[in-house]
Amino acid sequence: MTESGTPRIRSLELLRPILHAQRKAAEEWSRGRGLTFEQAVVLGYLEQCPGAMQRDIVEMSQTTPSNISLMLKTLEGRGLIERRAEKGDARSKRVYLAEDGLALVAGLNASMAEVDKAIFEPLDAAEMATLETLLAKVNGRLPHGRP
Repeated sequence: MTESGTPRIRSLELLRPILHAQRKAAEEWSRGRGLTFEQAVVLGYLEQCPGAMQRDIVEMSQTTPSNISLMLKTLEGRGLIERRAEKGDARSKRVYLAEDGLALVAGLNASMAEVDKAIFEPLDAAEMATLETLLAKVNGRLPHGRP
């Protein structure tokens, strides 16, 4: 109980070390490939949402349009993404992973799967399913609407 008499919710305290371990692993993986963590996040997003508009990436990343524009220019220069004009509107471009970007994201996914396996190793399949169900339920109520 807190001083006000309400029960203390420890969920953030329990989630913080998990999220920290995942982020640290992703940052190390990204750094080893000459990427920032934020660039890796955008590449991962583009794998899940091919053809995203730049404004979608801005919203997902919760950063500024100018930051995303510069990031996309950098990623495009490295051959990791492609921007393609919409039919009939050369100003409207969708962003896709290039082949090198797809390969890079596959490596990140494999690395993160190993990290998650180690983190969640104490849980059996049923416990993991319950955890995912509960977290999806909580996430579904958040303003971003993404599970």
